Amino acid sequence: MDTTVKTENITIVLNNPKYPGNIGSAARCAKNTGIGKLFIVGHSDPDIEEIEKMATHVASDTVENIKYFKNLDEALTGFTYIVGTTSRLGSVRGPVVYPREMAEQITDISQNNQVAILFGPEDTGLTNDELNYCHLLVTIPASSEFKSINLSHAVMILCYEIFAASTPTPERFTPKMATSFELEGMYDHLKKMLVKIAFINLENPDYWMTNIRRFLSRTKLFSKEVQIIRGICRRVERSIENKKT
Repeated sequence: MDTTVKTENITIVLNNPKYPGNIGSAARCAKNTGIGKLFIVGHSDPDIEEIEKMATHVASDTVENIKYFKNLDEALTGFTYIVGTTSRLGSVRGPVVYPREMAEQITDISQNNQVAILFGPEDTGLTNDELNYCHLLVTIPASSEFKSINLSHAVMILCYEIFAASTPTPERFTPKMATSFELEGMYDHLKKMLVKIAFINLENPDYWMTNIRRFLSRTKLFSKEVQIIRGICRRVERSIENKKT
């Protein structure tokens, strides 16, 4: 079963945006994150030059393919799942999730369904009546000192989370971790070297080594790192022997 969001089934819907610049920025956000469809409600003749300016030439195809609708009913007709954005948590019914959980929830839904991510006007957001269209509500957490988020920024945040959910986690190369045999050899070498330089008490070196073990065990040592530490020990020992001669 697929485990990533199908971005080709995701559409960004801007309901009555006030500024053409935000439409252009939203188009750019969609392009950045692999979402190709943008619907605009309530603007049949926006300032295309301003839209293209903010979208840049890279997102020109997204701008050219924008679909415009007179009302929200018409715009949402073809969608089977609608996600609404809101910052008014106290006046809405039903659970409200954060963007990351939203992306996780629509992963399975997007496989065989058309999903709309609905944003309201910059100044008022979506009304309660408009939120009634939605199957899921999402809010973007922000500082209590300044909660207002620009429309295009909000689009980018949600698009990013959808993009992250649609991008397989890259395989990471993990170096070979040190074996117990290698670690014990390193600790023994360290103890001998620290005794030679009188860093630890000669009468009870194991007591002091316990603290060193705890310190080094906080990280996962790789074989190469153990070799480096032992190389340092050999260099210190060689330096001591050279001084004696």
